[in-house]
Amino acid sequence: MGSGRLTTHVLDTARGKPAAGVRIALYRVSGNSHRKIAETVTNADGRTDAPMLTGEDFTEGSYELVFFAGDYLRASGQAPADGVLFLDQIPIRFGVPDAAQHYHVPLLISPFAYSTYRGS
Repeated sequence: MGSGRLTTHVLDTARGKPAAGVRIALYRVSGNSHRKIAETVTNADGRTDAPMLTGEDFTEGSYELVFFAGDYLRASGQAPADGVLFLDQIPIRFGVPDAAQHYHVPLLISPFAYSTYRGS
């Protein structure tokens, strides 16, 4: 049983500020199977109000965060309201080898690029 947690935040690098209102879904991945286990929206600071996963629900294994960046980019005026976007949904698949640790998986976005890392 783990005592760690999973957190995230989103920064809009094109505008130089937190990305508020980004919908995020969290999936547990097993082989080709994805099971949604949480969903949230970033607050005014680009963070979630609570960890995405914590306590005994946070176990070793594979996970995937899906950031609905296209909705945010449209709402912020950085992408056309209709049509195909270069970046729409951004999936980040990662492993948790030790559920007793804190895993922070942030997303830095702009209309044409993104990056991520394991934060603290």
